[in-house]
Amino acid sequence: MEVEHVAPEGPDVAPVEEEPLFTNLDIFLFSLIVGLLIYWFLSRKKTEETIPEFKRLTPVVTLQRETSFIEKMKKTNRNMVVFYGSQTGTAEEFCGRLSKDAQRYGMRGMSADPEEYDMSELPRLAEIDNSLAVFCMATYGEGDPTDNAQDFYDWMQENDEDLKGVNFAVFGLGNKTYEHFNAMGKYTDKRLEELGGKRIYDLGMGDDDGNLEEDFVSWKEQFWPAVCEHFGVEATGDDTSIRQYELVVPTDINMNKVYTGEMGRLKSFETQKPPFDAKNPYLATVAVNRQLNQSGDRHLMHIELDISGSKIRYDSGDHVAVYPVNDVSIVNRIGQILDADLDTVISLNNLDEESNKKHPFPCPTTYRTALTHYLDITNPPRTNVLFELAQYATDPKDQDTLRKMASASPEGKGLYQSWVLDAQRNILAVLEDMPSLHPTIDHLCELLPRLQARYYSIASSGKVYPTMVSICAVVVEFQTSTGRTFNGVATNWLKNKVVVTDNGHKATVPMYVRKSQFRLPFKASNPVVMIGPGTGIAPFMGFLQERGWMKEQGKDVGETILYFGCRRRNEDFLYQQELEEFEKAGVLTQLNVAFSRDQEGKVTHHTKPLSAPHYVRVHVDARNMARDVQNTFYDIAEEVGGLTHTQAVAYIKKLMTKGRYSLDVWS
Repeated sequence: MEVEHVAPEGPDVAPVEEEPLFTNLDIFLFSLIVGLLIYWFLSRKKTEETIPEFKRLTPVVTLQRETSFIEKMKKTNRNMVVFYGSQTGTAEEFCGRLSKDAQRYGMRGMSADPEEYDMSELPRLAEIDNSLAVFCMATYGEGDPTDNAQDFYDWMQENDEDLKGVNFAVFGLGNKTYEHFNAMGKYTDKRLEELGGKRIYDLGMGDDDGNLEEDFVSWKEQFWPAVCEHFGVEATGDDTSIRQYELVVPTDINMNKVYTGEMGRLKSFETQKPPFDAKNPYLATVAVNRQLNQSGDRHLMHIELDISGSKIRYDSGDHVAVYPVNDVSIVNRIGQILDADLDTVISLNNLDEESNKKHPFPCPTTYRTALTHYLDITNPPRTNVLFELAQYATDPKDQDTLRKMASASPEGKGLYQSWVLDAQRNILAVLEDMPSLHPTIDHLCELLPRLQARYYSIASSGKVYPTMVSICAVVVEFQTSTGRTFNGVATNWLKNKVVVTDNGHKATVPMYVRKSQFRLPFKASNPVVMIGPGTGIAPFMGFLQERGWMKEQGKDVGETILYFGCRRRNEDFLYQQELEEFEKAGVLTQLNVAFSRDQEGKVTHHTKPLSAPHYVRVHVDARNMARDVQNTFYDIAEEVGGLTHTQAVAYIKKLMTKGRYSLDVWS
């Protein structure tokens, strides 16, 4: 603020005689300065006029990745493109299988990420004779597109391009326990037809709550004959294995250029550079790793990851993604069975030199690193893996069994379901239980899917703990029908992350934060009901921390009600002390708990009519509880609001649209 200084007034101040503003010396000096300035200006102007002109340098044009899939198809003589919208890698894997199978059915395919290409060129596909676009589209969250398909989804919504002459087919990946089952697949199929595209085969819808692999195999068994009929081509009948990558074993090895587990940039774990994301995870140190339950046969844990200095920001309700590491004993056993030197440095190079995907995982690397960091060796192998491996079985019976399980016949589907899925046989168990099966390790590494990041709802508030991300999880461990122990990859790996290792180093976890739409109401004064059984309480710990922080700031915080359930009060009452403290401080208005194993019969809660319209936040297991919770709210709307069931369903959907009722569910 500017302050005006005023001379004091009053009887103590003597009058001052005024002096002239300028003396003769001042006038002389002023004139001299003006004269010098005029001389300098004139001489400067003359000098500027004599400056020679220089030719403007031509800007250097840098080569960029080809964004026109049409030009690429023409250049490489392809007539089929398979796009994928994938969040966890499954849709990308299906896409690769379709493009690889294409040559068996008279087509020449390429797989493509819509994020890497200009999808507004889709109408130009008609320029290529007998062309086809296939879309493997997964649905993410509450009916949303996956991250890599967001721009394509926006294009479909905002444009009315004419797709006349464009042939297409869609396979959707979803989960029936979610409200918006296969929304992205359904929308893509419907919208492409509305724009004038020609559907050559019916929309396929895979259900991950059932048997997604069987759904896909059944769909493509009918899809390919439809392709052959539409384009007048014939299947080659050649079922021999088709390699997509060739093995290269470098002779001159610079170990500084060998990948050791990095997701993208080489040595990214040694020199960390933000921003951190799926291709550039941050190596967070483990600050806390404590068991939450007092007793029982399960291990529930609370882990805190230190993100100081990472510039990572998160909000309550966001998800943290961690990249796990496979069990070393499984890796070593695979190497032993295949008689392979796991420390051999190798590179698997794409035989299609025009493909954007040069390697199936970061190369060059060792077999040990690939099996430890990059490949999924714990989950049951998909049918395409079994089909490709069959050729390596020396026992004809094993060959027949593997090929039968990879077929679409009812007998084959049933055998795959019982022998692989129900028995939870991973690739090691398959190799152990089929002694005649000895594939080459490089082909096995080509076939196995990528090990994916695991997502957890963050159990802390970024406003209260800006340098710490908390995880609440239960360790997955159970006995299979074959007598083996199934250990969840990520949770068992996290469980063993001691804060300080034996050699004095701090344990670390590669991670990044994924934004979510699961949020507290915008106004702190809005009342909220939270429902989260078991580890589903995770995001609500962040919500409660944030509401407590708001209360400390003097804000008017609305009524906050929590419904929490677990098995036994004295075993797994997660965060009991913290919840009771929130209740004591007035942050948590009501704490409603239920313990399923402490009482007989099914535990239910009958909520009373609330004094004001509440916001509802639900975080539950999609398979077991999401539908039950939703049905309970339908019942409440019918009983309290006097609505019919149809009206109740419409009412809850309206609340969802307005953000009053929000779910964050996991499978």
